[in-house]
Amino acid sequence: MAQNADLGIAFDGDADRVIVVDEKGNIQDGDKLLAIFADYMAGQGSLRGGAVVATNLSNMGLAGFCKERGLRFITTSVGDRHVMAAMETGGYNLGGEQSGHLILRDHSPTGDGQLAAVFLLKILFEKKCPLSALACAMEQYPQVGIAVKVKEPTKETFEAAAKYRDAIGRVKEELGEDGRVIVRKSGTESVIRVMVEGRDLEQVQQLACEIAALLEEIDSENPDKH
Repeated sequence: MAQNADLGIAFDGDADRVIVVDEKGNIQDGDKLLAIFADYMAGQGSLRGGAVVATNLSNMGLAGFCKERGLRFITTSVGDRHVMAAMETGGYNLGGEQSGHLILRDHSPTGDGQLAAVFLLKILFEKKCPLSALACAMEQYPQVGIAVKVKEPTKETFEAAAKYRDAIGRVKEELGEDGRVIVRKSGTESVIRVMVEGRDLEQVQQLACEIAALLEEIDSENPDKH
């Protein structure tokens, strides 16, 4: 913003992930970039299978975006290897994760943040419009994620508790079709990750905190687990 730039581009340490900031200072994550890429590639007739491959943590807005445009939205488990496997199996050429790990298989067999950034610049140059104008085509639902540190990070420990099952059922009912809750074991840390998504940010924050507190309560009731 201070430089009056059209956009900002940031990579992770090995540059296989990219996140951008538009001219208004808004962060546009991997889901938004997938939507922009899908729309452009579909218009060019280059989106194989008319499909976008993402993970089950991708924003519900991306699924809605694809549905509105008659595109297939294929989800996998979290992890770029799962996305790549689905792309290879189905012969698709666009996929990625919300974290900015984007795969353009026509140009590279794996995620490449710098390639994705160049592809975005190409689209912006051709469209002759600001990034914010392209990004707003996809409605992004509020998502709240909480990492809960527990002694035994397995979902089975909590799913065995009736009050956990009741709480998850209540949350799903409260969110309805416009929201969801995902509770999963982290693949890299000794934590259980809670993700709640819906149209109302305040509601989503409250429900995520309630689930996290319940997980901590159930975990404290099992002091013999290490």
